[in-house]
Amino acid sequence: MSDTTVATRNEYAPDMVSPPGETLLETLEELGMSQAELARRIGRPKKTVNEIIQGKAAITAETALQFERALGIPAKFWLTREAQYRESLARLDECDQLHHWRDWLLELPLAIMRKRGLLTATRDKSAQVLEALRFFGVASPDAWRAVWEQEAVAFRTTTAARDRLGKVATWLRQGEIEAQAVDCAPYDADAFRAALTRIRALTTASPGVFLPEMTRLCAEAGVAVVVTQEIPSAGVYGATRWLSPTKALLQLSLHYKSDDQFWFSFFHEAGHILLHRKREVFLIGAEPDSDEERQAHAFAADTLIAPQEWRRFVSEERYHAREEILAFASGIGIAPGIVVGRLQHDGLLGFDQRRDLKARYGWAEKEEGE
Repeated sequence: MSDTTVATRNEYAPDMVSPPGETLLETLEELGMSQAELARRIGRPKKTVNEIIQGKAAITAETALQFERALGIPAKFWLTREAQYRESLARLDECDQLHHWRDWLLELPLAIMRKRGLLTATRDKSAQVLEALRFFGVASPDAWRAVWEQEAVAFRTTTAARDRLGKVATWLRQGEIEAQAVDCAPYDADAFRAALTRIRALTTASPGVFLPEMTRLCAEAGVAVVVTQEIPSAGVYGATRWLSPTKALLQLSLHYKSDDQFWFSFFHEAGHILLHRKREVFLIGAEPDSDEERQAHAFAADTLIAPQEWRRFVSEERYHAREEILAFASGIGIAPGIVVGRLQHDGLLGFDQRRDLKARYGWAEKEEGE
């Protein structure tokens, strides 16, 4: 008798477990007992015994106890055989269903998911569907859409946006899984504000220095920070959502690969956590112009550079000079690239000016096609 299911990393092929009635019939033959005799011994109709043998009727807990008394074989044995059989039937049905769902795979960035180790390289379509469902933590493609369209609400508005849902959902789910491994204290708004003040001073450090410290400070305040490699053409490179009432997730990528964009995105998402409702999901790159987005934008800009400091700096009209940018950045304790980014955003510098003052961040291994 085989196991209920054989499922390797390269295939999905449920084995059919024989019905427990076959074992019952074998037992009766060994004992020289007829079905009618067993029926009399357990006080049940002969038809019931025959239906169990044919696999048409299930062995209940009551019947298993009766078999134990009449045949001397523990009830646990009969119940285990019955459970294995019913599970095998369910898995055979599932195998058919997985095959039926294979077109769903066309919505997912399978090549990237395999490259990142999120899925294996199996060619079996049913196995691919099963792996993908397990990765997303859902039971079916319909459930996947219900969950991830809710998470990426802005991606329900246009056909082009819906076409990117698979990429967006993959990126969000990867960040969610990474964040689950981040041990966080219960969320504390005051502690998070204090952490942001200390993190602002880290903008001048290298990623090897600021990333672990930023992660630690935020975790102590109840916010899991993860930096997840972006998925090309997904259209999303930052997200904020709540994993529980006491744990927030702040997810970033290196989409623009410059320090000004990275830090502005971080403080923008931090603003959402501090200012807005927990049940909301905010996505950088997909959100429409809204009051919440404008508030988060202002929070990031004012946290990085205090408004009065900024007005003083630009009023002197020497902001285009390299040495003036470096002196101002040093004076307020932030990276000069952030000042350059602000000047460019406000139209005071061209996007091709002072780019050498921006630090560049990148991944050790890039995705194919980037």
